[in-house]
Amino acid sequence: MSLAPDAVAPRLLRAFLAVVDELHFTRAAARLYVAQQALSRDVRRLERELGVELFVRTTRQVALTPDGERLVPYARRVLEAQDALVEAFRQARPLLVDLNSPGLATGVRVLRRARELVPDVELLARYESGLTHAAAEILAGRLDVSFGRFAGLDPAVRARLEQQPVRYEPMAVILPDDHRLAALDAVPLAELRGETVYAGAGNPRTPEWTELARELFAGRGIELAPAAPLVVGEEEFARFMAKTRTPVLAVVDFPPMPRSVLRPLVDPVPLSPVSLVWRKGLTHPGLDALRRAAVEHAKAEVWLSHPQDGWIPAADALVMMTFTR
Repeated sequence: MSLAPDAVAPRLLRAFLAVVDELHFTRAAARLYVAQQALSRDVRRLERELGVELFVRTTRQVALTPDGERLVPYARRVLEAQDALVEAFRQARPLLVDLNSPGLATGVRVLRRARELVPDVELLARYESGLTHAAAEILAGRLDVSFGRFAGLDPAVRARLEQQPVRYEPMAVILPDDHRLAALDAVPLAELRGETVYAGAGNPRTPEWTELARELFAGRGIELAPAAPLVVGEEEFARFMAKTRTPVLAVVDFPPMPRSVLRPLVDPVPLSPVSLVWRKGLTHPGLDALRRAAVEHAKAEVWLSHPQDGWIPAADALVMMTFTR
């Protein structure tokens, strides 16, 4: 007695069921859009693999054998399960996209355009607050895509990710609305000499941002504020700022906060490098749409133009020129 194989190709089962339904090899072949010889060959192969005879063939008719009768319900269940599997994955699963913080315009605008490009694909926003944390979530399979400063990640982490530059985003400072610099339209970096500025020190989700601030403040007489508890919510942010009166390093598109003003930094213009970041090997129509949307915005709004008076660390400049195409 022959032993059944560990696996049977679905194609062979489809050939078998077509003959079962038609009880005629020519009609079954036409139904499957294959040559009759190919259909007969698949049925014979299935019989060999199972070690049984499935049909009794005469010049006048085709009939199932007892083993053929026994196979029918199994074959139907296998093909129904395969069809269900294919259907489940025909539509791409939702793509989880980290936008860092609510209100940051770069990621929001790229995501909005990507949704227009692939309206039938679900792109779900998440707010992981910092690329270091988001990158760990991406590598753990709990997140798909994020935005942020790629050069600020650990090299071992970067080696498992891919990135596409999106924008050189000008940096800014958030000030209490009665701060001595609040009346300025833009704040020269030299005016921050002697100030202590908060840039996320102590936040384990955003060390790449703190390190960028540390490089920016070096040699300019600007102190990096020590670690502080993470403040969540607009009102709590306003209360904490009013109490500490500590300016906060931000980007020009940071959303408005109560009882504070946002002022761009100049002389030079410090730039926050923003990349689209994803796990190596990821393929998804939503990712393709995000990459296309990022390119469209970068061209239309000159996001990747480096101003003559712009400041950026050398490592970041190199990353922004070397990316996955």
